[in-house]
Amino acid sequence: MSSSTVINVQTSLINKIENHQARIAIIGLGYVGLPLAVEFGLVGFSVIGIDTNPDKVAQLIQGSSYIKDVESEKVSLLVEQLRFSTTTDFEVLAQSDIVIICVPTPLSKTKEPDISYILAAAEAIKTHLHSGQLIMLESTTYPGTTDEVLLPIFEETGLKIDEDFFLAFSPERVDPGNPQFHTGNIPKVVGGVTALSTEVAAKAYNQIISKVHKVSSARVAETTKLLENTFRSVNIGLVNEIAKLCHALKVDVWEVVQAAATKPFGFMPFYPGPGIGGHCIPLDPLYLSWKARMHGFESRFIGLAEEVNSGMPNHVIEIISDALNKHRKPLNGSKILVLGAAYKKDIDDVRESPALEILKKLRQKGSVIAYSDPYIPSLVIEEDCSIESVELDRTVLAYSDAVVIVTDHSDFNYQFIVDNAPLIIDTRNATRDVKETSNKVIKL
Repeated sequence: MSSSTVINVQTSLINKIENHQARIAIIGLGYVGLPLAVEFGLVGFSVIGIDTNPDKVAQLIQGSSYIKDVESEKVSLLVEQLRFSTTTDFEVLAQSDIVIICVPTPLSKTKEPDISYILAAAEAIKTHLHSGQLIMLESTTYPGTTDEVLLPIFEETGLKIDEDFFLAFSPERVDPGNPQFHTGNIPKVVGGVTALSTEVAAKAYNQIISKVHKVSSARVAETTKLLENTFRSVNIGLVNEIAKLCHALKVDVWEVVQAAATKPFGFMPFYPGPGIGGHCIPLDPLYLSWKARMHGFESRFIGLAEEVNSGMPNHVIEIISDALNKHRKPLNGSKILVLGAAYKKDIDDVRESPALEILKKLRQKGSVIAYSDPYIPSLVIEEDCSIESVELDRTVLAYSDAVVIVTDHSDFNYQFIVDNAPLIIDTRNATRDVKETSNKVIKL
């Protein structure tokens, strides 16, 4: 293909992007894909979302959002204006100019990267790949996935990078439940397999995002995402270890962090908790450490942080046990109410939530478990144990031997909880402003 033809392919796609005539397909309509689809739709693009879950597809067709941060009114408007549609059929990729992959990337049982969802999406794209198409991967993955795995799959069609299609990686940056930051105002890192791919991908994201930061390669972009969450994991691991030390020293770790945060330089406050959750922080560092081992490098900080953070549910169990023991009650047979099942406040996501591990361990030790969460109506604790959220009232609180605050939802009335529960274990410092004179609140 001549250089003029290459330029024409690039120019044609960029013109479509700038005129908002490019047809966009987004594979995976979860916490990343759906907000992205809505943002593109709101600025005038025609967007089609693809998901293998027919229930999600049906709900979106009716204009109803199942994600708290995405307003149903916006989805309904886009559906009515024919700017957003959904399907389970990958055939629509044949008519798409831009394809964005937003599928899950979990860990296997042996804590190794599982990119099977990415591979399935890539095979579907390969079947319908055509000249003038931009493919972007947003799913978190290990460095090298875009150029070592995806590029060879697409070039098996006979089409060539830059000559026929463009390929880039741009890591998702989503903070569910955060009203300050959303898809449009979070800076976007973009790295293409080639410089041309970077330019085309950046042009696409520039249509909906206020600041796009271009990097030299897809590998840099992939590593950037892993560094961001490894940074958080390591610092959370450090403060969790300090929390354990403070507990042994009978020092309030929350007061320590608050005091240290008054230093205007050289310190960034991180806060302890019952464990880390969500799709990113517990998993992303392990993607990086796995890749490091492939190159003969042992990432010790990542391993230590994972060890500390994954051990926090056990630390919470020990605190509960010690607190009950002072009231001459064992864990076995005690009625324990867990407040909050989501992995963070004010969201409805339980992925990797420490509440699940805490409830499971309490049950295994013979405790009578219950939980309350305004966002999570039911939970599967183990294969043989499913429970439903209980309404938080005086009777439920008074009936419990101990109440454990695992997720500090804004909907909880903490003064009411302290006034009516006999014993509270607060793992989030949620009761910091509550008036309490009986010393029945025990903090992490």
